[in-house]
Amino acid sequence: MTDTSTLEFGRNILHDEARALDALADDLGEEFSRAIDLLLDMSGKLIVAGLGKSGHVARKIAATFASTGTTATFLHLAEAIHGDLGIAASGDVAILISLSGNTAELEPVIDHLEAVNIPIIAITGAPNSMLGQAAAAPLILPHWPEVGPESVAPTTSTTMSLALGDALAMTVMRQKGFTRTDFGRLHPGGTLGARLKPVRRLMHSGRQLPLTDAESSMHEAVVVMTEKRLGVVGVTDEGGRLVGVITDGDLRRNIERGLDHSAAEFMTVDPKTVTPDSLVADALELFEEYKITALFVVEESDDGPRPVGVLHIHDCPVVL
Repeated sequence: MTDTSTLEFGRNILHDEARALDALADDLGEEFSRAIDLLLDMSGKLIVAGLGKSGHVARKIAATFASTGTTATFLHLAEAIHGDLGIAASGDVAILISLSGNTAELEPVIDHLEAVNIPIIAITGAPNSMLGQAAAAPLILPHWPEVGPESVAPTTSTTMSLALGDALAMTVMRQKGFTRTDFGRLHPGGTLGARLKPVRRLMHSGRQLPLTDAESSMHEAVVVMTEKRLGVVGVTDEGGRLVGVITDGDLRRNIERGLDHSAAEFMTVDPKTVTPDSLVADALELFEEYKITALFVVEESDDGPRPVGVLHIHDCPVVL
């Protein structure tokens, strides 16, 4: 196979799966809304179960729900019928995934879920199957051939199942009003977790805060900038309110004017600021949009913003 034909084959696979997702979206109906209602009314946890490749999809769907504010757990169908059904309790909801809907392990699982009054959301390609008939909300995958040679490996069906799980989780997330801040609390690790930390976790404060008053000389401002080593000085008025900033760039551009002028003459007024509860992601957007390297962190008061910290772009190395 030539490089050109290899590339074309790969593109065709993606195009075929994309068309399958379009068909799935077009077919989505009231049963999806019913599934959302079941998930929003749930008083217990969500159980997502599958076997084989559907089991891998189920594990990912459970993880997505868990990270977006819905208590969820994965249940392997084979393990379920050897004791793990004990995790199911009244108030739970179950999502069962099986393309055929007639996998042997499904029957005892369905029997148990019905016995303890746990409603079932089915993701299946067979509406008349055992699973399709048992579900309170059957979500039916459109008939679409598996992509790839001989159409033997689960490909298109698992892609549609996973995407349908994403649609369920994201809709529930929106309905619950789950925010980026909420997500950050559940996902403190990695790059994403770092972006969703509040600024207060990374800012310099207290004796590290580079401040000078508006009437001080530029010589005094330079001393503060040098001591604090953040490349910026906040300028405050007599009431301690932040009225401007001076950066090392401002200093270089105006050095020929001399250092006897007041800080107020050099400062940039109305600087961009964030609050202690702002997310690092919000600060990064300001860094990028305004091509700046430091942001003062302020707490708003009735008489104006008071500086409580400063965040430098280098304080966020893991998210750059």
